[in-house]
Amino acid sequence: MTAPLADIRVCDLTQNLAGPYCSQILADLGATVIKIEPPGGDMARAWGPPFWGTRSALYLSVNRGKRSLVLDLKSQEGLEVLARIARQSDVFMQASRPGVAKRLGLDYEAIRKLRHDVIYTSISAYGPTGPMSDQPGYDPLMQAYSGLMSTTGYPGGPPTRVGGAVVDYGTGMWAAIAVLAALRRRDLTGEGAELDAALLDTTLGWVSYHVTGYLATGHVPAPMGSGVPAIAPYQAFPTSDGHVMIAAGNDALFGRLCEALGMPALATDPRFLTNPLRSANHGALIPLVEKRARGYSTKELLELTRRHSVPCSAIRDIAEVVADPQVAAAELLASAPDPELPDYRDLAIPLRLDGERPHADRTPPHAGEHTREILGELGYSATEIERLIQSGVTEAR
Repeated sequence: MTAPLADIRVCDLTQNLAGPYCSQILADLGATVIKIEPPGGDMARAWGPPFWGTRSALYLSVNRGKRSLVLDLKSQEGLEVLARIARQSDVFMQASRPGVAKRLGLDYEAIRKLRHDVIYTSISAYGPTGPMSDQPGYDPLMQAYSGLMSTTGYPGGPPTRVGGAVVDYGTGMWAAIAVLAALRRRDLTGEGAELDAALLDTTLGWVSYHVTGYLATGHVPAPMGSGVPAIAPYQAFPTSDGHVMIAAGNDALFGRLCEALGMPALATDPRFLTNPLRSANHGALIPLVEKRARGYSTKELLELTRRHSVPCSAIRDIAEVVADPQVAAAELLASAPDPELPDYRDLAIPLRLDGERPHADRTPPHAGEHTREILGELGYSATEIERLIQSGVTEAR
């Protein structure tokens, strides 16, 4: 497969998860990505346990396919090295708070003078405008600020964070989509672009139907456990030895669920004839389904619902997912050679091109692993490289 971004070079100054996930997507699609790290490396390297070897699992999840160069951007020589890289880069990524990039001479106008058609991409917390624009943001802060945590968990329980970094990874995805769109426009017009992807924007997108519902009714959404207020039954149910998620999302599915559970009369009960009625009578319906589900083991209930074509899944842990034959058949876990981690695997990009999953062949780098290599490509002599290392402008592994 010809990598669609094989001719694209990316200079990535971002840290943590959102920006690096964006540049990992671009690397999987074939882009050459130089990861610029501060002295000591990306702070996500220390986000553990768990660690795999010396690298944190969080860092490993978003940094494959890149080469690492450590630069002290508070030094003039560090900025001069960065300028050389920027001139060669189609995409320039940064995640500084507003004002910081400009103070360092790394804002859009400054980088545009180095490369007129650059795709300049900023990852921010609250966006470039507004009273919160200068505030820092992390995934759980944005889940709190956006209302996402207020709708997660069970009624009467404490506010609950979603169990994955959905805000960071989602923002990285939106940033990658914006980069691809800007590259396409550049193909047509020759013009670069200034892009901004914000954690707040992403998080509000994840609760968009809650926002729409509130605007329509004035009703403030509350936690509803594993279910949703608009569909019933559409939630987790206990079995004799575990839990399953049942998604009877329309009238026909509800009818088949009633048949599977041996309760055909439930499908014609006036309280449950339509989804709006089932949702309105949620409190009466769910205990009836729960009582019947408890009479089956998880395996029995899965087989029963499958025979009746009712969407249902066991609620599984990560170990079960990693060992799952469907995950293996979908080639979602990919291996890559790493001298320190002979059993290294990671999650492949969730898309296919011509039947193949693009996957960078570089495992996530150590901080400064490619410093000498990159500086040499930029025209620095071996003597100059060693001087930059000794002076603390850069670090090499």
